[in-house]
Amino acid sequence: MAALDLPDTAFSRRVDPLLDWLGRAVSWLWLALLLVIVANVTLRYVFGEGRIELEEIQWHLYSVGFLLGLSYAYRSDSHIRVDVVSERLTQRQRAWLELYGILLALLPFIALVLYYAGPFVLLSWNLSEVSVSPGGLPARWAIKAVLPLGFLVLLLAVLSRFSRVWVFLFGKPV
Repeated sequence: MAALDLPDTAFSRRVDPLLDWLGRAVSWLWLALLLVIVANVTLRYVFGEGRIELEEIQWHLYSVGFLLGLSYAYRSDSHIRVDVVSERLTQRQRAWLELYGILLALLPFIALVLYYAGPFVLLSWNLSEVSVSPGGLPARWAIKAVLPLGFLVLLLAVLSRFSRVWVFLFGKPV
């Protein structure tokens, strides 16, 4: 199915290059994750020595890659969609569906996550939370702080897309 052909806006021209850069930068985390996994597997099965910190680094890298890569996936329209319905719609109908999806689902969800993520990270910071595993990583608040950061960047991507959909449907900037 062809992607919506949305016009650029002043806002999207400023935000989208930043999102593209971030997507390219974050893509390197997957290579780092692969190297950490190979090192951990080698240490465990060749040398008989498991490392908790390597296991925790794996999920930290995966979390950062996913949370920051989400905005790039949304910006580049490469996220998962339910195409069985939208493939039968015209461009204009799909734009309306996108607009309602943003307003009724995506923005409220992002607001909810951001509302609860702040206190979640702050509590971790105040407690100087560390891993509960012996030999685990310190500063658990740092990985938790990626949650609101990832959703703030996703909010930028959503607002950029919203501005483009709005101009497509109504012909004037928001």
